[in-house]
Amino acid sequence: MKKPKIVLSVNQLQSRGSGEHMHPDDFAVYASYQINAGGLFVGTLKVIRKTDGRLLFPFQGAPVLGPYPSREEAREAAVMRGEQIVASDIVNPEE
Repeated sequence: MKKPKIVLSVNQLQSRGSGEHMHPDDFAVYASYQINAGGLFVGTLKVIRKTDGRLLFPFQGAPVLGPYPSREEAREAAVMRGEQIVASDIVNPEE
């Protein structure tokens, strides 16, 4: 199985003051793909808020990313979903 690629940086967990704003660098996004039983590609995604170590995706009941006919499409779907999750959490942080 192929190791997931890091889309955003993976530094050590950092603590920021509660008054500071979140930035995309405050998240670790791992996007990759897997092949399902039907031979199609499914995106895999893991999004972690580095300031507190909270796992934002996947969560219980998270949607499956795909299937897609190519690995590039599956990975791109995972990257796009990760960017959406990061942008949403910056605007409205989940606690």
